[in-house]
Amino acid sequence: MTKERPSNIAAIKILSDYKTEVYNEWLSILKYWAQYTIDDEYGGFYGSVDNNNNPRTDAAKGIVMNSRILWTFSASSIRLKNKLGAEIADRAFNYIMQHFTDKEFGGVFWSVDHKGAMLDGRKQIYGLAFCIYGMSEYYKMCKNPAALDLCKTLFNCIEQCSYDEKYGGYFEAFTREWKIIDDLRLSEKDENEKKTMNTHLHIVEAYANLYDVWPDELLKQKIIDLLDNFDKHIINKDSFHLHLFMDELWNSKSSLISYGHDIEAAWLLLQCAERVEDDHFISIFKNYAVQIVNAAAEGIDDDGGMWYEYEPMDNKMVREKHSWPQAEAMIGFMNVFQLSGNEKYLHQSLNSWEFIKNNMLDKKNGEWFWGVHENNTAITAEDKAGFWKCPYHNSRACMEIQDRISLLS
Repeated sequence: MTKERPSNIAAIKILSDYKTEVYNEWLSILKYWAQYTIDDEYGGFYGSVDNNNNPRTDAAKGIVMNSRILWTFSASSIRLKNKLGAEIADRAFNYIMQHFTDKEFGGVFWSVDHKGAMLDGRKQIYGLAFCIYGMSEYYKMCKNPAALDLCKTLFNCIEQCSYDEKYGGYFEAFTREWKIIDDLRLSEKDENEKKTMNTHLHIVEAYANLYDVWPDELLKQKIIDLLDNFDKHIINKDSFHLHLFMDELWNSKSSLISYGHDIEAAWLLLQCAERVEDDHFISIFKNYAVQIVNAAAEGIDDDGGMWYEYEPMDNKMVREKHSWPQAEAMIGFMNVFQLSGNEKYLHQSLNSWEFIKNNMLDKKNGEWFWGVHENNTAITAEDKAGFWKCPYHNSRACMEIQDRISLLS
């Protein structure tokens, strides 16, 4: 990646302070998850912790949450050489291996109950992708061959069962036995369509992370194919927003705009192209990064926060600001600053961080709120930690910002 340097001493000081602040926040996030989420009675991690840090001990436990914990503490242990981080990564690895892997039909379960028994055995490809993402990072940390073996097994499951041989891309979900399933959705708010941007984004993210430790030629080609899917089918070349829900033939089935997914894809797709050293797609996604970030910036409010979603057909904005898009905005704007040298993007990244500090950080109980309402009061009905609320977006943003500022030094 091009290393554009800040143009003056003041900018250098700003970057140094930014790096220090996100480092401290990263440590705070890790401390929270180590202190409040470990389930000593039934193993692994609580399925839900409320905003007062009280666990719901009977809550279901999801593969996404556990895989994201595995990724976070593996990546953190690598950087910090921290024994506690490695121990928590070990805990997540062992729990997934013992409770989530389907030894009869292959793949991993979508959820287990609070005691670790299978609850929902469906094969949601999004969940398999995150398991690959976490396991490949864990393998980087400790070189446990079982982690890499599981990654390869899950890769084969996805390619053999989910890949669309006719039109390319991947189907969303299957029954436990890998049969056709009627309800393909990740959550109730999603459209029930065969292909989604979200799943494709996290497959390519997982595959690229796996490629770091397993430079297999088929895996590389699948990453390139996925980048091609984004180029040809998922990125709207008129608006540079992403199509979220598509049918089998890649026809868009929704006009909904997700600003957080836009800006996450803007930097992540380029990173995936760089990991496989594909010059063609590196060039393409450098260009797209700027255009997608500019499109996502339509969702930035005057206070620096990013609105959640917009439905252009109804001219309706979801007037909430969830925490994860703010984290992705930090990275997305910083990435375009690195590419362009235009300091307006640096200031936009800093504005995202300022909004997070002022509105998302729970200064009393730790971690980040799920988000805020239109008036910037905290959304407290949602988990502080839970099925979808994990230490992934926020800790990764802290790590990415540190790494990127180091490149600018």
